[in-house]
Amino acid sequence: MALVRTSIRTRMPWHGVIVATSLPFGLDLAVDHGAYGDNVAWLAEQGLHGVAPNGSLGEYQTLTYEERDRVVETAVANAPEGFTVMPGVGAYGAIEARRHALFAKDAGCQAVMCLPPNAYRADDRAVLEHYAMVASAGLPVTAYNNPIDTKVDLRPELLAKLHAEGFIVGVKEFSGDVRRCYAINELAPGLDLIVGTDDTLLEVGVAGAKGWVAGYPQVFPRACLDLYNASLAGDLGTALPLYRQLHSVLRWDSRTEFVQAIKLGQDLIGRTGGGCRPPRQTLDPETEAVVRSATQALIDAGVN
Repeated sequence: MALVRTSIRTRMPWHGVIVATSLPFGLDLAVDHGAYGDNVAWLAEQGLHGVAPNGSLGEYQTLTYEERDRVVETAVANAPEGFTVMPGVGAYGAIEARRHALFAKDAGCQAVMCLPPNAYRADDRAVLEHYAMVASAGLPVTAYNNPIDTKVDLRPELLAKLHAEGFIVGVKEFSGDVRRCYAINELAPGLDLIVGTDDTLLEVGVAGAKGWVAGYPQVFPRACLDLYNASLAGDLGTALPLYRQLHSVLRWDSRTEFVQAIKLGQDLIGRTGGGCRPPRQTLDPETEAVVRSATQALIDAGVN
């Protein structure tokens, strides 16, 4: 028991498996805070290290400020001691993002995860100012590099500048280019690398990751935790067969239908996933069949 308490004290809040949580809605598409709180508590019980509400998986773009605030409060209320709540504070501009970061601090969160400004293709000066304003809220900031969706690429040299200025402590790397991990380590050795895509966990893990902001631990928490630990330890004998087994579902984290796919997986294991808010649609029959088949095969094989 003493070893567990020591790990809680020494782990930085953005280290470990931080689950990018989906957000359940009722039939009227209102946020189901009861189901969400239950999901957060369950993830903690499974041994995971924290949650990241109000990220892309949490459909943050469809939420009002008030809804985003209450989601953060629900996560904090259901998080046991030592369990990280690191909300996404992504927004069109720095004023909005800083506002969300200030709320997170007041709510008792330990860190925030921040996209670059995503209203337009921002240049480096705008990106630096954006992160400076968010960092001024007073919580550690992990950058979220998603050039596919934001059209702003946090290149290794730009990340090194952001870290040198003290604006960020880590980066969720979602570009899918594993070669960048080594450049980031070389240019900013003190910047913590965080796995951003479920289907590159092994590659980024052995490249020196300190954490994983993850989607599929909501469906297979223990298997994903085992895979994470083995990947970071360089234990390929354990990691590689498990990675091959899970990859049929992990790859959906990097596809357009990732929210619907993960919510379907939650439903299949008896958790609450449910539907999405517009503009996201239900999975088309062919896609649903593929996701359902891959997920059910793992459940039938005893993966949990």
